[in-house]
Parts: sequence; structure tokens; C-alpha cells
Amino acid sequence: MKTSDFYYDLPEELIAQTPVEPRDSSRLLVLDRETGEMSHEHFYNILEHFREGDCLILNDSRVLPARIFGLKNGTGARVEFLLLRCISGNRWETLTKPGKKAKPGSEFIFGDGILKCTVADVTDDGNRIVDFECEGNFYEALDKLGQMPLPPYIHESLRIRNATRLFTAEREVRLRHPQQDFTLQRSCLQKPKKWA
Repeated sequence: MKTSDFYYDLPEELIAQTPVEPRDSSRLLVLDRETGEMSHEHFYNILEHFREGDCLILNDSRVLPARIFGLKNGTGARVEFLLLRCISGNRWETLTKPGKKAKPGSEFIFGDGILKCTVADVTDDGNRIVDFECEGNFYEALDKLGQMPLPPYIHESLRIRNATRLFTAEREVRLRHPQQDFTLQRSCLQKPKKWA
């Protein structure tokens, strides 16, 4: 199988550049499995299509503002880092662009020193293993410096949401701020009328 098997043309005017507000007003395509009939609705109606005993799984994870730009110590060269995965503590596997400027031992500064890193290693596929240093919380530093990693066909930048909430279990805080990346609004969580 090749990645080219998944290529297709998508007209630019059909690509949403920003999320709809309120978020639960996004479109919902409903397929009736018995008749094959399709209908176009809104996400806030999703529970109308559930039957008693169905289960809805809510994913309230956040996208980390994982795209950061640093200046190389000594030369001032600007390098983009995209955080891929946390290996342990503040050690991350990253993509870098341009990669040739991020050799092992290279040091970078982000946001006037709010965050610093040293390239520890280069993986077989060219990714960099990077050790970050910061005064205070690493995720708070990302909130200040990071950008959302967006695909190349999205041209609008998104508001950065609080990355530290990624690790917070306080659901009440998030429910009080439904504009912060909630797709399913509180009103959608009501019991469907037909079950009452």
C-alpha cells in the first residue's frame, strides 16, 4: 500500500479554515443502516439517533501547541521544532526544519530564554531527540510560545488553548468554558426526549 493511494482532490472552497461557533453546530452526516438513506443534520442532534443502551464515548483531550521556533545559539539561525512525542520528562522526539541546523550538541533558545533545548541525538529517520530546559512548567511555556500544528491546507491560525488543561482532571473547569475545544455542549448531554 502506498500513501499515494489516499490522494484525492479536495476543492479549496470546501476546506473549513476555522471551527464553527458554537462548536456543536458542526455538520453531522447520518446514515440509516437499515434503509441506506443519508441525511444532513447538526451535531447537537446526535443523541436523537441513539437507542436505549447505546454508548457515547467523549474524548476531551486537547491538541498541544507543539510547533515552536527557536534561535540557534551562536549563529541566531531560526529553526522550527515540531514535538512528536514525549520520551521521558522534558526529553522529546521532534521534527526540525531545517534539520541540518540541528546537529547533536546544538543549543536553541525560545522566547528570549523562556525555553531552551539541546539536540541530544538524531534518529534513523532524521528526527531529533531534544532535551528541553525551562524555569517552571514546560506546558505553560508551550502555552506562551507554541502554535497549533496545522496541515498545510489550513491557512488560518487557531487560538491557542491552555495546554496545561491537557493534564487536568477537573471536568467542571472545562464545562464552564465550553468555547475551549468542546464539541459536545452541555445541552447535548440531556437525556433524549424519546427516552424520557
